[in-house]
Amino acid sequence: MIELYLHPIPGSDPGLRTALMAANLPVDDLEEEGRQFFAFNSHGKVVGYGGMEQSGQHTLLRSLVVLPEYQGRGIGSRLPPLMFGHGYRFAMRSVFLLTETAVPFFERLGFRCIERSEAPAEILNTRQASSLCPSSATLMKLVLPEHST
Repeated sequence: MIELYLHPIPGSDPGLRTALMAANLPVDDLEEEGRQFFAFNSHGKVVGYGGMEQSGQHTLLRSLVVLPEYQGRGIGSRLPPLMFGHGYRFAMRSVFLLTETAVPFFERLGFRCIERSEAPAEILNTRQASSLCPSSATLMKLVLPEHST
């Protein structure tokens, strides 16, 4: 199994921007406040990127991408838990995301599809939810185990 390490990076990181653009993911708000991005490294090489946006006790998972040369190795499913572990510092209770193409992938990670009316206003008011992602994107939610009472 490939060892992965998470390293915080700024939204201005050129590798992040390039990888997101190549994957057709939003880049317009990368440098705005409240966003936290990470590079995932293995043996000194970046294998992927991910980001989270804190909104109260909720988090928006965004910008998850594995670089093409590392895809198909099971890396993608390991990235969110690494970010969520980092996010526990912020007392995350639930994680939301919007996707047009990866519903089955995120369902395997425990996310479930929800209606937008079920999401908290803090999530719906993010730029990604309100304008960057199309209204046709599927909204998904994961309640983190420590808070699943």
